[in-house]
Amino acid sequence: MNTLEAIEKRRAVKHYDPSHKMSDEEINQFFSLAMFSPTAFNIQNWKFVLVQDPELRKEIRKVAWDQEQVTDASLLIVLCADLKAWETDVPRKWRNAPQQVQDFILTAIDQYYRGKEQVQRDEAMRSCGIAAQTIMLTAKAMGYDSCPMDGFDFDAVAKLIDLPENHVIAMFVVVGKGTKEAWPRAGQLLKEEVLIKDHF
Repeated sequence: MNTLEAIEKRRAVKHYDPSHKMSDEEINQFFSLAMFSPTAFNIQNWKFVLVQDPELRKEIRKVAWDQEQVTDASLLIVLCADLKAWETDVPRKWRNAPQQVQDFILTAIDQYYRGKEQVQRDEAMRSCGIAAQTIMLTAKAMGYDSCPMDGFDFDAVAKLIDLPENHVIAMFVVVGKGTKEAWPRAGQLLKEEVLIKDHF
């Protein structure tokens, strides 16, 4: 499936075949492609928590409005971000760049993020959102369905997955073999309503 077709056909599917398992090769491909998702300054602040323990998935479902896709989808991915990735191991993330680029970037990163907690959080949400879309388009291209999710108790899930300090949860993405079609599109706004040229 080409990219344009994947974009058109991707839908938020809620019902999955709980018996379907994905191969290790497929799972590896998902995360290898997800890691191509861009992040500002190449800080690579996303973390992908792949929840495979069935009992843990049941516990997460309890704090996720009892949504069946949490336990039934082949993959449950908790997309998280390290808010301090901008100051962690940065030289290694830029090791292949020319020295003059490294010198500039390391200073720019520090100036952009230091002391700016809201900027750090905003960047985390942007990075995870882009990675989520990459995962969902990859799923559709590979013949799977997916669903982005935020209907859960963020604090409770953080405790269940032992979320480290200075990390945040952005969302879940589930992937698997859908058993029911997504609902018909509820109603798209007109392009003219959302496409603004130059000024509001």
